[in-house]
Amino acid sequence: MNLISTIKLVYRTLLARKGRSFLTILGIVIGVAGVIIIIALGAGAQSLVLSQVNKLGSDLLSIQPGKSNEKGPPSQAFGIVVTTLVKEDAEALRDPSRVPHAVGVMGGIQGSDTLVWQNKDTDVTFSGVEYTYTDIVSLTMEEGRFISEEESKGSANVIVIGSQVRDELFGETNPLGQVVKIKNVPFQVIGVVAKRGSFMFQNQDKQVFIPLGIAQKQLVGINYLQSITIKVDSADNMDQTISDVKQVLSEQHRIKRPEDEDFTVRNIADAIKIFTTVTDALRLFLLAMASIALVVGGIGILNIMMVTVAERTREIGLRKAVGATNSAIRNQFLLESGILTSLGGIIGIIVGVVVSYLAAVGARMAGLDWEFIVSPLSIVLAVGISIVTGVIFGIYPAIRASKLDPIEALRYE
Repeated sequence: MNLISTIKLVYRTLLARKGRSFLTILGIVIGVAGVIIIIALGAGAQSLVLSQVNKLGSDLLSIQPGKSNEKGPPSQAFGIVVTTLVKEDAEALRDPSRVPHAVGVMGGIQGSDTLVWQNKDTDVTFSGVEYTYTDIVSLTMEEGRFISEEESKGSANVIVIGSQVRDELFGETNPLGQVVKIKNVPFQVIGVVAKRGSFMFQNQDKQVFIPLGIAQKQLVGINYLQSITIKVDSADNMDQTISDVKQVLSEQHRIKRPEDEDFTVRNIADAIKIFTTVTDALRLFLLAMASIALVVGGIGILNIMMVTVAERTREIGLRKAVGATNSAIRNQFLLESGILTSLGGIIGIIVGVVVSYLAAVGARMAGLDWEFIVSPLSIVLAVGISIVTGVIFGIYPAIRASKLDPIEALRYE
């Protein structure tokens, strides 16, 4: 029997067992779709974060409390509270004689709570910042102004709100001069920031800004900083500034040896490397989970092909009795397994691409600058995996079918 005849026979056989064929390929579909989706979502997330981080520029330094591995995330990422940075540290770093290339230094904290105005409320992220915030981050004010130096140093009860907060609370009412409350602490609205969209999966238009001092004392109840951000006059001066910052903070904290540092200084490039390392590790883990689904699908193929061989014993015996060779029988069952897994791979690719596209559309509707990325490598990988799975898990049933004795097979009931 030639290859064309074998393919036609396999095709008729699979059509006659549609339900069983569907169940056979289901595990492959899930596994292959999982591989496509995981690679696409991982690439989309990396592209989103890298593009947003790059928008900040390569001239920013972030100082986090606590010592952490240079290639790992800061301690706060694990929920560890570290209190080694204070406002005096930010003030020392602001001294141009000690850190000459710093054009902006700001200590900050963050939290989330409910913002109330009259009988309306909305959930917000509040940032306790200093007046130097606008030296570091470019803000466009839609109405009013940002926090002044006097208001910052005097911990005034003033607030700058995001555009979505304005829309949800005030509608057509002019928000400037209105008094809102967070945790029953009153704040007068002095400005509205123009629409900014999302950044690092956070809706910036639901963000509000208040002076650092009042945020520390009355909203969070702490006397330390969660971070200090520094803008450097040029990316070329980054290494020198990092050295200056470490020197100043070591003096502030009376630290003699580098290994005793209780702070971590990172630039944007470091942040990108850390994020890439974490997402790559996560993608490998998820790919391992998807591979398990493929193995389960392969075992399903093995079991169902074994049942198929048992059910078609008389057919196999009849074919061998009329001259079919062992290799022809083996090739037929191997081809059946290969076609099933290939079909599962194709359907899995379609499902994976569609789900990835819908996820990208949903992310864009949520305001995220998410790219739809499906690499050719992931498709080739998915097809290759499905074919290899079919061969590996289909070869034993195929060999077993080819070795059946035709006389014994014809007697099989």
